[in-house]
Amino acid sequence: MSEQVARAAALDAADELAGIRKRFVLEDEVVYLDGNSLGALPANVPGHVEDVVRRQWGELRIRSWDESGWWTAPERIGERIAPLVGAAPGQIVVGDSTSVNVFKAVVAAVRMVGDDRDEILVDATTFPTDGYIAESAARMTGRTLRPVTPAEVPAALGDRTAAVLLNHVDYRSGRLHDLPSLTAAVHAAGALVVWDLCHSAGALPVGLDEHGVDLAVGCTYKYLNGGPGSPAYLYVRRDLQDRFDSPLPGWNSHAEPFGMRPAYAPASGALRGRVGTPDILSMLALEAALEVWDGVSVDAVRAKSLALTDFFLECVGAYAGEGRVETLTPVAHAERGSQVALRCEDAGDVMKRLIERGVVGDFRHPDVLRFGFTPLYVGFSDVERAARVLGEVLSGEALR
Repeated sequence: MSEQVARAAALDAADELAGIRKRFVLEDEVVYLDGNSLGALPANVPGHVEDVVRRQWGELRIRSWDESGWWTAPERIGERIAPLVGAAPGQIVVGDSTSVNVFKAVVAAVRMVGDDRDEILVDATTFPTDGYIAESAARMTGRTLRPVTPAEVPAALGDRTAAVLLNHVDYRSGRLHDLPSLTAAVHAAGALVVWDLCHSAGALPVGLDEHGVDLAVGCTYKYLNGGPGSPAYLYVRRDLQDRFDSPLPGWNSHAEPFGMRPAYAPASGALRGRVGTPDILSMLALEAALEVWDGVSVDAVRAKSLALTDFFLECVGAYAGEGRVETLTPVAHAERGSQVALRCEDAGDVMKRLIERGVVGDFRHPDVLRFGFTPLYVGFSDVERAARVLGEVLSGEALR
């Protein structure tokens, strides 16, 4: 038995989250390290969705808007997400896509700061859609858009800055950006900040309320395991809610949604973030999926995440050999999310061979291997196996 195998067994034996794995549908022969793209299926979701389809829709039909709680699902599910991102009740509403919520948040932020600030800063390393949305929001509001890296934000801020759109974790490298200090810097400049939490929510503490974040958005199909295309969410800090002026006012966010008034009057609170009819099937699948978090501490998830990624980097060093891969993810815990990005030649072919051998990560053009570590269902033996197979693929053993 190798040193790494023995260490993996010892770490698995001490893992306080090991029992959570049984809450998911997983194959023993597959190491699933792509939860940063699509989380695994929680075991309770199929039965719940069947009930929604067969009984709530099939039998109760329209009565389910009241009797099954369909109408209140966006805010009810928001309350389930709130503790996972450090938010008190009444500040998160679920619905629409991340892109739509980014648009709402950025435009609303610009509207709240007033007309004398004419520049929006956007994370230059962001997931492309955030950049596209920010550019459109700038055109719509008559502002200019300036892309800067998160490290450049403090120096770029000024009395022209209206809003800043940032990613909490870089989707390529897994770098964790300093949300507390960047939020404070934006506020000191008199601007508002919008954080994209897609790659951090469910993997590490966020502390939205603690750090005074203004607005935040995130998807639910990665570390929150809500399923493909599951609805995103929007956080609006409580003291900003009365000023939140959505660029997409819909009947669902009206103060009297069934009044069918010709003039729009916004609802109070986080409900202002709603737009149209909720996507009930995917939303209720998400609600069931969030039950896997019952009794789970985000701090415990973070501790295991760091231990998993530490161990993976150690095993890659042992199995892959010197110089075969370059680690793009920061070593420092304070700068690391819950994924590891490695650069290597022929990364696309390497990932294809890994998947063929039961290690599922993903590839980002042109030369990056991404491995996402979801602490709720990934164990240390999974990590050791993934690194060992990677070493074998890189050395050519898998080709013989």
